[in-house]
Amino acid sequence: MRRRGAFFDVDGTLVASNVVRYAVEIRTIGMPPGQRKLWKAAFLPRIPYYLALDRVSRGIFQRAFYRTYRPVSPDELRQRARELFEHHIRPRLFPAAVARVAEHRDRGDRVVLVSGSLVEIVQLVADHVGADDIIAARLAIADGVYTGEIEGQPIAGQTKADALTEYAAENQISLSRSFAYADSLDDLSMLQTVGRPAVVNPGRRLLQSARAHGWSVYVWDSTIPGLTTQAR
Repeated sequence: MRRRGAFFDVDGTLVASNVVRYAVEIRTIGMPPGQRKLWKAAFLPRIPYYLALDRVSRGIFQRAFYRTYRPVSPDELRQRARELFEHHIRPRLFPAAVARVAEHRDRGDRVVLVSGSLVEIVQLVADHVGADDIIAARLAIADGVYTGEIEGQPIAGQTKADALTEYAAENQISLSRSFAYADSLDDLSMLQTVGRPAVVNPGRRLLQSARAHGWSVYVWDSTIPGLTTQAR
C-alpha cells in the first residue's frame, strides 16, 4: 500500500515570516547599523513593485525578487541562512505547527516541506522540525556566485502543485490519503491535489474557499509578542 504524505507550506504556515523578510535579513547581516539603515532605505521603494508582481503571479514575483541575492556566494548564503534561522525563523515557528509535524511523523506519514523559499533556508526548517524532505527553490550559480535566477520553475501556484504531484509519484505516496497545510490563496492548487487539505491562518478569500469545500481550518499563533494571528 502506498504511504501517506503530509505536505506543509512554510512561510505563513510553519513560520510567521516571508521571503521578503528573509532576503532583507540575509543581505544586511553583519552590516554596521548605519549601512544597514541605508540598504533598507534603498530597498523600501521597491516593495510596492514586488507587491504588484505578487498580485499578478507569485511565480513572476519570485523570479524578480530573487535577483536580490546576486552576487552572493553559496557559502555566504548558507552561513547567513544559519544566522537567519537562529535569530529570526526559530522564534517565529508556530508551536502548533511543529506539534502537527511531530504527529504526522509519529504516525509514519512522510513529512515534506513545500515552499517557494530558497532550499538553503527551507532545509534548516526541515532539520529543526524533523521533516523527511523538502521541495524548494534553487538559485542558479555562475562564476561561483548566485545569478539571482531560479533553476527550473518557481515553486508557486500550479507549478507548486505539479512539484508535489511529481514527488508523490516518485516516492509511492497516495495523494488521496495525504494531507496538505497552507496559508495562501496561491496554494489552492496544492491543497486540491490531496485528499485531506487544511488551511492555516487564512485570509478572507481562502477561508471562504475552505468553508465551501469543507476543509479543515486552523489558527496557529506565533511565540513572538505582537505576531499573534487571529482568525478572520
